Amino acid sequence: MDSAEYERKIAFRFAAFDQDGNGYIDRADFSAAAARLLSEFGTPARCDKGQALYTGAEALWQGMAGIADVDGDQRVTREEFVGGAVKRLRDNPERFAEIARPFLRAALAVADRDDEGAASVPGVERALRVLGASPETAGLAARSLDTDQDGRIIEDGVVAAFATYFTVIEPDA
Repeated sequence: MDSAEYERKIAFRFAAFDQDGNGYIDRADFSAAAARLLSEFGTPARCDKGQALYTGAEALWQGMAGIADVDGDQRVTREEFVGGAVKRLRDNPERFAEIARPFLRAALAVADRDDEGAASVPGVERALRVLGASPETAGLAARSLDTDQDGRIIEDGVVAAFATYFTVIEPDA
């Protein structure tokens, strides 16, 4: 892959975290993502699911900051993301998966409207759109996460896909 393609993919992944588009990733990006998900699904922030989502967002932020915030200013710049986070995440995707797991578990629970332990494909698609994915990408991603084609998406598949997406920077990844 040429360096321009690599940079484009990294920039796209950075933008997925930089929810407000201000040029850096910080705690507010994770809190805003949680708030949008709760709003989309009509879930109160003060219920168990809402609290779990905010707690998961904070854990994901803390993990990201611990990996990438080189200067300790509580913000991850694009340069820090490219220089530190991507390499560290690529070197240890399992660690990243575990950092992301509480947020992803809680997001799936919010999207799980019938509380059966798995979110529906349309629910996950909705959640992905709220988090900034295009409708086409959200639909494709949600359908691909339904590996057994039962219309439901479970936590382990989402965690693995999330880690792969953010740690594998290759052509067609």
